[in-house]
Amino acid sequence: MYLNQNFSRRRFMGGIASVISYIGLKPSTNLESQNSRKLLTSILGQEAYDYDSFAKISFNENPYGPSDKVREVMDEAFKYSMRYGYPDGNVQQMIADLHGVNPENILLGAGSGEILKTVGMTYLLPGKKVVGVEPSYAQVYQHASGIKSDSILLPLLDDYRQDIPAMIDSTKRNYRDVGFVYFCNPNNPTGRTVSSGEVRQLLDGIPEDMPILIDEAYHHYVEDPSYATSIPYILEGRKVIVTRTFSKIYGMAGLKIGYAVAPADMIKEMALYCTGGDPTAIARWGAVAALEDTEAEQRVRNITLELRKKTTEELTALGYDVIPSETNFFMVHTGEPVEWVQEEFRKRGVLVGRAFPPLLQHLRVSIGTPDEMDRFMVAWKEIFPPKTAAM
Repeated sequence: MYLNQNFSRRRFMGGIASVISYIGLKPSTNLESQNSRKLLTSILGQEAYDYDSFAKISFNENPYGPSDKVREVMDEAFKYSMRYGYPDGNVQQMIADLHGVNPENILLGAGSGEILKTVGMTYLLPGKKVVGVEPSYAQVYQHASGIKSDSILLPLLDDYRQDIPAMIDSTKRNYRDVGFVYFCNPNNPTGRTVSSGEVRQLLDGIPEDMPILIDEAYHHYVEDPSYATSIPYILEGRKVIVTRTFSKIYGMAGLKIGYAVAPADMIKEMALYCTGGDPTAIARWGAVAALEDTEAEQRVRNITLELRKKTTEELTALGYDVIPSETNFFMVHTGEPVEWVQEEFRKRGVLVGRAFPPLLQHLRVSIGTPDEMDRFMVAWKEIFPPKTAAM
């Protein structure tokens, strides 16, 4: 699969650095339509070139980036950057093989966010609604509003898990108005999973012709044995769309590549609306290399879970409640408005997550490097007094 190396890694990484920007500040923020330097300055409160000095634990990224093997392959693929019809490492077939499906079951997009919007365009027009929970990954709901559709948002359970019986009930009661059901598994921002049994309960409980969109962006971090990917339901002929991304554990957020796995007829429907641009040659070759480099994936997973455990145990010891997480982030109850907390961390050189209504005193913290997590804990102890830990 490897190509002749015609470009230096320095040249490649220099080009990549010019296009990677500070993404995801709010789901409603259209970063592509704004000057990235101006946007960074407005967020950081200082010149954008100081961005590298911050501990960046706000957007659930892999702070280590693509592995060395992946970077080498992308560097080699740079020679295709001037071409339209280029070899792509057969990435679609490789993804299909990974999941035991056919290439016709795969839809590539410039990030899984593009796929999520495509699902909305396909199944919410004209004027249909999406059933989901709040808080969750809000891009789906905001896109529904943007195309003059709407959302039916249900609260989480007391343990911050998604309420499957309520989703079934709401879908059945509003059947004629619902275009599809959506849930993120594990959920963003709470980090909690829906068990495989609950997924089956949901699928069996809603009308069989109702599409269901399952966002598995954080699949690779899950340890909970009750969890399982929902891709096998596609082989059963269920109207299930599962999305995955290379932005998280593979460290390719700035390269924008993701995909959907779904029945072939649904892929054909969605392809008509997937107009946001194809992944680049570099991203495609990077994706192939990332899937092959399973050792790097495991290394990232291990250190991320170790740091999550260490940090959450420290916060718990200080007396703060942490929502159990199965992802590369967690939420901690601060007792203060998140906007104020976010600003206090920013003053100390640490970027943390935004507010996620209605959890307005819960702070989402991404797992960064060991140094970034140390900086987070130093800042936390400056901002918050220790409490008496619950016995």
